[in-house]
Amino acid sequence: MKKKLVGVLLSVAMLGTMLSGCGGKDDSKASSDNAGSTKTDNADDSSEDNTDDTADDAGTDDGDAADMTIEIVSKGFQHQYWQSVLKGAELKAEELGVKINFVGPNSESDIADQVQMLTNAINAAPDAIALAALDTDACMDAISQAQSSNIPIIGFDSGVPGAPEGAIFANAATDNYNAGALAAEESYKAAIKDRIANASGPVRIGVMGQDATSESIIGRGLGFIDKMIELAEADGKSVSVEGNDKYVSDSKGETQDGADIVIEVVVPASVTNELSAVDCQTLLNKPDIIAIYGSNQHSGDAMVTGDENLNKFGTGDDQVIGIAFDSGTVIKDAVRSGKFIGAITQAPVAMGEAVVELCVKAAKGEDVSDVDTGCQWYTADNIDDDEIAQNLY
Repeated sequence: MKKKLVGVLLSVAMLGTMLSGCGGKDDSKASSDNAGSTKTDNADDSSEDNTDDTADDAGTDDGDAADMTIEIVSKGFQHQYWQSVLKGAELKAEELGVKINFVGPNSESDIADQVQMLTNAINAAPDAIALAALDTDACMDAISQAQSSNIPIIGFDSGVPGAPEGAIFANAATDNYNAGALAAEESYKAAIKDRIANASGPVRIGVMGQDATSESIIGRGLGFIDKMIELAEADGKSVSVEGNDKYVSDSKGETQDGADIVIEVVVPASVTNELSAVDCQTLLNKPDIIAIYGSNQHSGDAMVTGDENLNKFGTGDDQVIGIAFDSGTVIKDAVRSGKFIGAITQAPVAMGEAVVELCVKAAKGEDVSDVDTGCQWYTADNIDDDEIAQNLY
């Protein structure tokens, strides 16, 4: 009887231990779920469920993305272009189930404001940051802080040129140099070539740059200048590049006396429509001017503003050829009316989608590489074509 009693007590004790162990396991899993899934947690759960490797990977990806927060620091917020980038980012974020916070300064000359926004983004401890830097040098301390905090940075639009090695995992952007070259090639073929050939003396082509610090703006300007030099020299013409020191020194041309063509680059002291409009008026009032190229929406809009009382842009033989970059209501109207011969459009919605996708991949530790989000030349003839219209904003 004593032996039987001992046996019963031992059995009860063993059963209690088993039940206690099961209860402990359930409590631990609930706590982990409440804290948010991680790659390690998902892998452990999948292992316990004896699922296959393919299922493991799929479950891990979904879990990681669902818990991710991405900070996006743009160069601005006021232009329609940035609103289109935001639209694309929101679409991809919803698709992937991630949270984004999209910010940008009121003006693209507000470098200090952007640096503060980047610092705030880092302090929020996100899974990844997307950055279109106004001035990389000004962002260096914040970028180093992100590196030491193991926060991957994805560049977009202008990217982050000159950042410390390894800080920028990839860029989602138009190849700005090639896009500027396309603007030169198409406008030269359509009108500039004939205007140069029919001129009785030297001619001038204006290039309006919003600034001389942003990689995207500089790239578009240099691409246009270098391609224009190439095309003109192939037709036996000499070219002198003058104006802003940055563009002159970085272009493939040089300043020379007695050239057949002068390419004059102007950059405003600060990024305001008023100052850029004055730059445009100064160019339009030069007697040898035959064309002006504006390398982003700011410059294109300022070209229209500067021409309001002059009415010199157009396709007539005595008018100035207008070439723009980006879209927006003002530029689209100028292209439709024939005030501008054409413009380059990027794909800002696709850029927003690409940058969020790259951020998610980088945060997961996956390999990422640069994405060229593309560009197209549009005119009054093709502006409503489906292929073009989807990229206009």
